[in-house]
Amino acid sequence: MYKIYARDLDDTTLNQFYEAMELECNIQGALMPDAHKGYTIPIGAVIKSKDYLFPSYVGFDIGCGVSAVKLDIYKEDIDLRKLKDEIVKKIPLGFRKNSKVYPFEIKNTTEIAKQIYETYGKYYMATLGGGNHFIELGEGEDKKVWIIIHSGSRGYGFKIAKYYMTKAMLNHKNIKINNLYERLNEFEDAEGHYYFHVDSEDGQDYIKDMNSAIEFARTNRKTMIDIIIGMLNNPLQLEYIDKNHNHLVLEEGFVIHRKGAISAKKDEIGIIPANMKDGSFIVKGKGCSDSIFSSSHGAGRALSRKEAKKLDINEFNQLMKNIVTNHTDRTIDESPKVYKDIFEVLELQKDLVEVVEHIKPILNIKG
Repeated sequence: MYKIYARDLDDTTLNQFYEAMELECNIQGALMPDAHKGYTIPIGAVIKSKDYLFPSYVGFDIGCGVSAVKLDIYKEDIDLRKLKDEIVKKIPLGFRKNSKVYPFEIKNTTEIAKQIYETYGKYYMATLGGGNHFIELGEGEDKKVWIIIHSGSRGYGFKIAKYYMTKAMLNHKNIKINNLYERLNEFEDAEGHYYFHVDSEDGQDYIKDMNSAIEFARTNRKTMIDIIIGMLNNPLQLEYIDKNHNHLVLEEGFVIHRKGAISAKKDEIGIIPANMKDGSFIVKGKGCSDSIFSSSHGAGRALSRKEAKKLDINEFNQLMKNIVTNHTDRTIDESPKVYKDIFEVLELQKDLVEVVEHIKPILNIKG
């Protein structure tokens, strides 16, 4: 049983989804209107499974999501160009790590996760990442300013994901390897529908370490928001929203995997970013069971990064002329033109969420 909310999907995206749905344990699926090709399953896929969990259905950026805070200030209170320069100076972008270690409590994890954090992960707290990750300031409908950040668990979550994807693959092939973490770089690809039984030791270990990565991602976004609020002289915070879109949850005896999709239960508040020009949307869930109580996590890509390199930089500049950004020809693969029309995406999921507020961007920083 499945439901597809997207239009005009390419064969690769559809085949990824259909392949997953052929597995007997996968009893329900949904493709969000922003769906496109992903790793093993599409970005924008939600899959409900019985008894088994799939690390690849969550993906590499465990806990990636969007946090938004509404502030009691207005655009006129901010020197946007000065703020942009200060953010770029103080928050590492792209692949950069942090020289400062911010506090994060490692708890209820395996020794592997502790090792990943201590040797690698802790240097990624308060870092943005690259690709479609962003820091944005926008105006709400009452003209109050919001800070919106899209980022994930960075190197910490990536290493946890790679470890468990590789372990699931090796288990499937009946290959036993001692000290897998130390040999992880020997395995370049673990793409496939490899799983753990939810009650197995590996399954329970994955759940613990996944939840730690989700908390790391949430703390990462919150830490960056706090840094920026400090730059703005600590205005009053009026509202805070955090919603991650790469996770699995156990509900009523089933495993709900969401990769590039947010939970949208009845009256649940979420946030859906569009692109650098059209900003973000605060939404309220309608609790649709056909979508497995989910909605899109964004607009979804219409062009690959390779295809986007052919776009006209002058058109990109024109689209962003009224927004303070750090965009260059290097980031043209994040031009608004590479994304699906957000208003069509929202129309396709009108049975899943209702729009509460449209936040229009005034500053956008890409990694």
